[in-house]
Amino acid sequence: MKTIGLIGGLSWESTATYYRLINEMVNEQKGDLHSAKCLIHSFDFQDIATLQQQGKWDEASEKMLTAAIKLERAGADFLVICSNTMHKVADEIEEHLEIPLLHIADATADLMKKKGLSNIGLIGTSFTMEHPFYIDRLEKQGFSVIIPEKEKRQKVHDVIFDELCKGKINESSKRAYIDIIYELQQAGAEGVILGCTEISLLIQQNDVDIPLFDTTKIHAKAAVSFALKD
Repeated sequence: MKTIGLIGGLSWESTATYYRLINEMVNEQKGDLHSAKCLIHSFDFQDIATLQQQGKWDEASEKMLTAAIKLERAGADFLVICSNTMHKVADEIEEHLEIPLLHIADATADLMKKKGLSNIGLIGTSFTMEHPFYIDRLEKQGFSVIIPEKEKRQKVHDVIFDELCKGKINESSKRAYIDIIYELQQAGAEGVILGCTEISLLIQQNDVDIPLFDTTKIHAKAAVSFALKD
């Protein structure tokens, strides 16, 4: 079994979900008392969030790279960034590594291809919805990406940072998200990517009648598959 290097604390709530899912999936496949071999670097998310808000992506990238190299030197066989947003700096990190980095958008795209989808809705932080790093990667793989209108994008973003990253689950926010997902469906989306690793704390598949792509679960499953592959 390969050792998974997790860059977490982005926020800790979603990192805890990654850790639980990865260990549950390893145990499901290997049985007995088996669990995953993991190394975790967990940030103080306030440090990273401040850099995001100030647009200091170079500084954020340096911090992420430092964490990645530490995990590589500690014995990680490959890396997982436990965040959609921080994949904005994934290419810069990958350039300096000798071990693979499993990209969350690629894992999600692979699943959507298997389901034969082409028009896909995306919700996440404003960075993920508005900066090109995520949408461009999906479009290069043949997907047409639909995002909410500006006011709704801000609502999605604010709920993530003001509520979900603080462990708060509000029913009014859940209803707002469901309405936004419905609007994406009406705009032609055949499925919707939950493009922030905290969103699955609020929205699950049984809340809507359009396929949802929970990036946290998809990414965790990809990590387990890679870890257990001969």
